[in-house]
Amino acid sequence: MELIDKLNWRYAAKAMNGEKVEQEKIDNIIEAISLSPTSSGLQPFEVIVITNQELKEKIRPISWNQSVITDCSHLLVFAAWDTYTPERINKMFDLTNTVRGFKNEGWENYRQMLLSSYPQKDAEVNFNHAAKQAYIAFSQAISAAAFQGVDTTPLEGFDADALDEILGLREKGLRSCVMLPIGYRDTEKDWLVNLKKVRKSKEDLVTVID
Repeated sequence: MELIDKLNWRYAAKAMNGEKVEQEKIDNIIEAISLSPTSSGLQPFEVIVITNQELKEKIRPISWNQSVITDCSHLLVFAAWDTYTPERINKMFDLTNTVRGFKNEGWENYRQMLLSSYPQKDAEVNFNHAAKQAYIAFSQAISAAAFQGVDTTPLEGFDADALDEILGLREKGLRSCVMLPIGYRDTEKDWLVNLKKVRKSKEDLVTVID
């Protein structure tokens, strides 16, 4: 299976060579993010795509000085909603009705159930739930990149509060949760590039219940 071959090829690149990734490949990654499943179809996150080198230079010091921040082609920041609000929920339900061209009683009842639940919860609980949805899309982006022979570095090692300030996310009702540098591996500088991939055995990973 080609996808499995590509996933065996991929790894978390520790050094990138600065080469630009073709826009078509970036567009495909973004499309894969958009097509990711999310709870209730709310897509409670946004993706900030950074190519500005000066901005990447600002982000690097608050990201453990990792070189992939400045040497990547595109830096993706996944920012989840800081909470669920009636306005946000209604916007996505209204969009669904518009795209499908009709209203469904069951769907409208489901809307009311969410409106009576999510907005009343603690904002931190809601953010953590939204961040989990962003991670689903984040994972799909990694696979989409690998499928096209593009390297990525899943990255949680950064000061989220500082990144939010740099990007002005809190003012938009967003909080950063994970970053994904995208580019091409530097085979001469990356100590990890030739090391064998290590994973649990299937016996340790999977429990089958018949």
